[in-house]
Amino acid sequence: MRYILTFCLFVVSNNALSQTLTLEECVEMAVEKNISIKQSILDIENAAVDKSNAIGNFLPNFNAQSSHSWNVGLNQNITTGLLENLTTQFSSMGASIGMDIYNGLQNFNRLHRANLNILAKRYQLDDMIDDTKLLVANSYLQVLFNSEILNSQKSQLIVAKEQLKRTSSLIEAGVLPSGDLYELEANLASQEQSIVRAENNFILSKINLAQLLQISDYDNFNIVFEDLDIPFSQILEENPKSIFEKALTLRNDIKLGAVNIDIAEKDIELAKGTLQPTLRAFYSYSNRIGYSDRLVGTGDYYLAPIGTVLSSGETVVREVENRTAASPLSFSEQFQFNEGQNYGLSLNIPIFNGFVSKNSVKRAKINLERTKNSFERQKFDLESQINQAFNDSRGAYKFYEAAQKTVKSREIAFRNTQESFQEGVINSFDYVQAKQRYEQSLSDQIRAKFDYIFKLKVVEFYFGIPLSIE
Repeated sequence: MRYILTFCLFVVSNNALSQTLTLEECVEMAVEKNISIKQSILDIENAAVDKSNAIGNFLPNFNAQSSHSWNVGLNQNITTGLLENLTTQFSSMGASIGMDIYNGLQNFNRLHRANLNILAKRYQLDDMIDDTKLLVANSYLQVLFNSEILNSQKSQLIVAKEQLKRTSSLIEAGVLPSGDLYELEANLASQEQSIVRAENNFILSKINLAQLLQISDYDNFNIVFEDLDIPFSQILEENPKSIFEKALTLRNDIKLGAVNIDIAEKDIELAKGTLQPTLRAFYSYSNRIGYSDRLVGTGDYYLAPIGTVLSSGETVVREVENRTAASPLSFSEQFQFNEGQNYGLSLNIPIFNGFVSKNSVKRAKINLERTKNSFERQKFDLESQINQAFNDSRGAYKFYEAAQKTVKSREIAFRNTQESFQEGVINSFDYVQAKQRYEQSLSDQIRAKFDYIFKLKVVEFYFGIPLSIE
């Protein structure tokens, strides 16, 4: 019972550690873990922050400020009227609000541009995901291709061993000369070398795919190996022009190029907005509190001389109220007496700023033309890529059909050569040559098969068909 439990735990742990993934699972994992895709997602989040700033431009600006100060040094004592070294304190506070009424529609244009920028970042992300999917599909098919090559080499090794064993028996029976054995032994050694190369290519292709998926445990990583049939796709009955027109509506890089033109046009409107007048409304409030004693009237008056009449020499006097020191007013009273308000409209008319604004408009127009040229070049490249992919796909299928015919012909030739060799009609050198030609045709057939499958998937991808190897 203990051994059975140990075995079950071993199997469960191996299944937990190993990863066997389909193409769809590999694509999903690559998209999830790709660093560039993660960076592109952050670009979208940053563009959303820019949009928030653009929305904030429509809202009024509100600011509040306060300060408390000490004046230390030679000041007039308000009680005695003498200059003394004193320390006085004051507190001040205020608030202001301002709002754009008109600024050349720049706030609206900034918001519109921010929305376009978010859309562009999303198309950029989707285009990056598309490229990642194609790259993973190519690597996935490369693993399947190297696996089939390895299996083919192993099958040929079995045939080589059986032929060597059969030939040894015929040599012992005196049917074949002993010299034929050396050529077969060399062929067996060559076949073993081919297996080593095939195993190495298979391991490297699997590591390459694992690295795309950011899987470090190569030993426990594997894919679902399927016996792929040559798919037939209706896409080959289309023509490159129709595929190109469909791709123009589906490809994210084309959508991105169109949005970039819209952004460049919006930049021109933003630059022109700086040439227009701006009107802004403002309002501010301020107040002040003092902490020093103050002089107040006592209600008693006395006559104080203020001058002399020149003709009579009579002294001129006036009544002056006696004053005495009192504590500061309460905060509420000071708030009432010391408050101040300021409001109005501010109009700014640009007249001349060293051609800065006009040159900004010119640069924006030049950038628009560059963007349009880049977009046209992008569409031209896409049409060229589709034409090449379509023709490559059809050519690959024809090459695969020719490879199939070659395999059948060389298989028959090899079987005939094998019979002739066993009957002693030909030597081992001719037999090995026929065998190697047959093996090469098998490898060419496998290579042509996967080359066609991948090129077909590229054409389907341009046409909007999801990636699948079924």
